[in-house]
Amino acid sequence: MLTVGLLFHSSHSDNLGVGALTVGQIDILRSISRATGVEISVTLFDWVGQRPTYVEGPDITIRHLTGEIMKDPRQVMAMFRQCDVMLDIGAGDSFSDIYGPKRLSRMIYLKYLVHMSRCPVVLAPQTFGPFTSWLSRPFARDLIRRALLVATRDEHSTAALRALGVTRPVVTASDVALRLPPEGVSPTRGRPAIGLNVSGLLMAGGYTGRNQFQLLADYPATMRDLIGQLLALPERPDVVLVPHVICPQAPLEDDYAAALSLQKEFPDVTVAPAFKSPGMAKAHIAGLDFFVGARMHACIAAFSSDVPVVPLAYSGKFAGLFGSLGYDATVDCRASGQEALVQSVLSGFRNRKALTHQTKIARLVGEDRLRDYTDALARVISEVALRKRSGDQTLVAPGHQWRAMDERL
Repeated sequence: MLTVGLLFHSSHSDNLGVGALTVGQIDILRSISRATGVEISVTLFDWVGQRPTYVEGPDITIRHLTGEIMKDPRQVMAMFRQCDVMLDIGAGDSFSDIYGPKRLSRMIYLKYLVHMSRCPVVLAPQTFGPFTSWLSRPFARDLIRRALLVATRDEHSTAALRALGVTRPVVTASDVALRLPPEGVSPTRGRPAIGLNVSGLLMAGGYTGRNQFQLLADYPATMRDLIGQLLALPERPDVVLVPHVICPQAPLEDDYAAALSLQKEFPDVTVAPAFKSPGMAKAHIAGLDFFVGARMHACIAAFSSDVPVVPLAYSGKFAGLFGSLGYDATVDCRASGQEALVQSVLSGFRNRKALTHQTKIARLVGEDRLRDYTDALARVISEVALRKRSGDQTLVAPGHQWRAMDERL
């Protein structure tokens, strides 16, 4: 039995995109187990949360990293030592200093504790950077150097690593959420259905409340304009507001609360359920005829279901991911005004048949790139399993030498 740890994943995140990464990663591990014959158990290191877990199975163990445990590095390292290899996905895009020093410091702290526990590390497909601080860049370079395998989810991130001075081999893969299995059956509809994911965070102006992401258009006004124009289309579509971050205890980020508020203004729209899992959200999205949204993993759920989608980007990660696959329907909200944004969505709906064809081709490219990561990870797991059976030493990254200083980090 090989124990694979998952770090910076989540079993119950209110952000279903983070959950989609976890479920997709586990699906990949289970496929590797079937292909290689290596029996794998998964230990997921997670924070305590209110939402019930949506990651289950006899091969899954969840270990909580509480505040008290985090204060004792020896206790954390003891937990990490129980793993034969650690998969670190950085919550998709959090290995960066743009979210502030507190989050990055906690991430760096845990990353070094994994290395100090002598557990081999795989940096799973994620967005790396940007690292804008002179202090964060050397830590990033060192942690990337120490990893056994490094994978990005788009060409932009691979280029960012090269710009950081990383010369080691890097697998340019795609987002593991492409492997997310849908749960349940899509609802039956009698007319065309347009899914619209309205970001509660963008409706609030970001965490600062002052247009934190520097969008060119007034996002709330644009969403109201878009809803009105979608409802007025001659096809008389069913406009469905689809939440993908559902957190009633944090209304600033809650897509569901934003959707209910908009429904009061536009009674003809439908609000999708407050989904209990990312797989349930994907099943619902898969039954739509067209999708538009500001939550990237809501867009990935549509994209991976061959639903034509217009992503509304508030950061560079959208163009990085979709653009790397040859999918060019993304609208950059930082560069497009209200009229341009609305017209881009309406154009996408009118040309949805052609967009569906483009979606299918790009999805296949993404799946091929994800196979590159799966194959590389399978080789790592097979080698770790072989060394474990033979009692050989811990597998470490090529060129990395353990030093006494490592033990004092």
